[in-house]
This record gives sequence, C-alpha cells and structure tokens, in this order.
Amino acid sequence: QVQLVESGGGLVQAGGSLRLSCAVSARTFSSYAMGWFRQAPGKEREFVAAITWSGITTYYADSVKGRFTISRDSAKNTMYLQMNNLKPEDTAVYYCNAAYLRVITTTRPGDYWGLGTQVTVSS
Repeated sequence: QVQLVESGGGLVQAGGSLRLSCAVSARTFSSYAMGWFRQAPGKEREFVAAITWSGITTYYADSVKGRFTISRDSAKNTMYLQMNNLKPEDTAVYYCNAAYLRVITTTRPGDYWGLGTQVTVSS
C-alpha cells in the first residue's frame, strides 16, 4: 500500500514562491513515477508536472513551464514542487500522485493520491 502526504501549501502574494513536498510511504519509492495535479474551485483537476521513477525526465503543463520545478529525493522518499513567480490563477488544491512502473501523463494519472494541500495566491 502506498500513502502520499502533501505539505507546504499556504497563502502567498503574487510573485512569491512556495515549495510543496510529498512524503511517500512505499517499499520501493524508485519504482514509482510521481506527479502533481491541482484543482481550482469549480474546475476539473488538471495536470501540473510529473517526473519519471528515475528522476531523469520531467514534464510540465504549459501554464507552469519555466516557473515550477519538480524533483525527487530517493534518500528521503520525497517529491517536491518548487513554485516561483506564483500567480493568482495558480490558486488550487495541489495533489500528489504516484504511478507504479509507468509514466504519468496529462490524461492518465497514477492510481495513488494524497489528500491535497491548499495553495492560495493573492493579487
């Protein structure tokens, strides 16, 4: 069983930064591709970023490319999302996502989800 716990959300002004973390309880963290999705009020959940199990390849939604950076630390079983130059439209609940031995795509998330962490960007 895989458990994902997000942290690091909060309230920040536009132009500011936050770093989200996702702690993963899994015996073989390195076997899971990881990703972040977000859901704003009244909108569907959308893909934000993903990283392969090797950590070599990353993928980003066009809306966050150049501002967000996804990474993973196998020694800590943790994934991160560094968010810079935040905009009010980044306001959403951010969810950690994991997929066993396959990539995470914009339309095919993994089977495992965290409970989410709220990010609010004020203008």
